[in-house]
Amino acid sequence: MEMCTGIPEELKFAVLERIKPTEPEREKLFTIQEELASKVKMAAEKLGVSGVLVKMVGSAARGTWLSGTHDIDVFISFPEETSRKELETLGMAVAREVARHAEHAEDRHAEHPYLNITYKGFDVDLVPCFRVASASQIKSAVDRTPFHNDFVKPRIKGHEDEVLLLKQFMRGGGVYGSELKTQGFSGYLTELLVIHYGSFKDTVCAACSWKPGEKIDIMQHGEIKHEEPLVVVDPTDPRRNVAAALSLDKFCMFIDHCREFLKSPELSFFFSPSLLPLEDREILEKLENRKSSQLAVVFKTPDVVEDVLFPQLYKMEQAVSALLKEYDFAVIKTGVWSGKTETAVVLELISSTLPNVKKHVGPPVWVKVHAEKFKEKYQAADDVFGGYIENGKYVFEIRRKYPTARELLEDRLMSCSLGKQVHQSVNEGFEILENAEICRLKDSNFRIFLSGWM
Repeated sequence: MEMCTGIPEELKFAVLERIKPTEPEREKLFTIQEELASKVKMAAEKLGVSGVLVKMVGSAARGTWLSGTHDIDVFISFPEETSRKELETLGMAVAREVARHAEHAEDRHAEHPYLNITYKGFDVDLVPCFRVASASQIKSAVDRTPFHNDFVKPRIKGHEDEVLLLKQFMRGGGVYGSELKTQGFSGYLTELLVIHYGSFKDTVCAACSWKPGEKIDIMQHGEIKHEEPLVVVDPTDPRRNVAAALSLDKFCMFIDHCREFLKSPELSFFFSPSLLPLEDREILEKLENRKSSQLAVVFKTPDVVEDVLFPQLYKMEQAVSALLKEYDFAVIKTGVWSGKTETAVVLELISSTLPNVKKHVGPPVWVKVHAEKFKEKYQAADDVFGGYIENGKYVFEIRRKYPTARELLEDRLMSCSLGKQVHQSVNEGFEILENAEICRLKDSNFRIFLSGWM
């Protein structure tokens, strides 16, 4: 590929200088990992829980973590024959005993409960799991992770810097993170790309010609057909696509990011300039320039983790957009934002008001029974401006039920498909902000979102 002439070594060096953990940082991490491992063992002994082993997993255990990110994943593994109920009660009991030494702890829930703690400034997940013989025999989704560790660690040795470069490059392009809010590339997926292609540069070069349906199967053992844009068969479990969370748009954003980068490799592709929160004055200026209608449906943020909340918000975004289109409002684009207290679905319309008159076309005059019924119904109706024949069909000009988007949403929002927790929250009350009213939302993160949105 002629466009892949290479990436300046000094550029890679400059990026690594900023993102590679320093020796003291690494030592501190290893010390904390050892401390946590011994605390888990001590907790298990104290509670009389036998058969527990501790395993450090994730990027911290594989040497592919970015400087400044302080995440540690501690897996508390139980023998395979342990029951699900026992795993949950005993695993959480051990985790809570460890959490007595933490600055902060909160229960979280994936497929089963785990504990998230802050310990000496590190963000630590204490996750109970089953110790199964292979990743194809897992009893719970998290049981796979230790196998990911065993697969990646020996193969990534000597290529850790390549993974760091790729992760930071994805961050710079806004596509890093497989949580359901981001729908991007996970850390494990990034490592597999480097193992498959061999380096950061070769991954970027290859991605320039990706198309939806791109398939990577390192162990040549995936038989199952997947529909996602990128299919990376999990080397530890052939039934699973590691890239299942990656959306089509994030897939394409990455391709675009790679192409632009190779045209002129610069530091800015790794460290995108942060957006600043918009001031009221700037919001009003942008509204004036765009001359469209901006609406925000605002409600209290439901008390659930982001991986539960965001799929529901995306579902609501689609449902609200479909409702507006059904009633003739032209939608330019939609977006979602969620903060600690308030959440908003944001919509841009060509116009949020429509004329009172709406053209309603009926059947052709010669389809006698239907045509006569149609004519009778609308001739006698109160809210009709007039009727005529056009292109052989009866047409009546009727009064539009919802001439403004606000009225439509106030009346029909609860009929949309919203997802359980979002539905509950919206049901408790919502407000619709239009154009300049959006300035009511002062949260600086919302103002940053708006900066990118407008």
